[in-house]
Amino acid sequence: MKGISTKTVKGLKVGSALKCIDNTGAKMLEIISVRGYRGVRGRQPKAGVGDVVVCAVKKGNQKIAHEVVKAVIVTQRAEYRRSNGIRIKFAENTAILLQDTLEPRGKEIKGIVAKEVVERFPAVGKIARIII
Repeated sequence: MKGISTKTVKGLKVGSALKCIDNTGAKMLEIISVRGYRGVRGRQPKAGVGDVVVCAVKKGNQKIAHEVVKAVIVTQRAEYRRSNGIRIKFAENTAILLQDTLEPRGKEIKGIVAKEVVERFPAVGKIARIII
């Protein structure tokens, strides 16, 4: 996992709902924890674009429903600033599922992927349709 060129705003907390945009069969995810989060006692873990989170599958087909999975956040509604000065935000909070080796679990991504995610996970860029 590489570093990201921008400092993204952490717009999602534990308990936030995410839409899954890959073809694994999951539809809705709920964040359980944030991988690698180091914070202060009593503070809720937060995550942003490019962060790996542990999620529970809330809706999806029968094989994957109610599973605990790893996912990477690919878009968020909270606005953040890129290093070139552009401010960007997306229409919805979305994620894609990952294997334990941090490789994508699905074979295609049906939505938009932020450029920061492709910097950190090059394998995601290979299967993404649209990168912004």
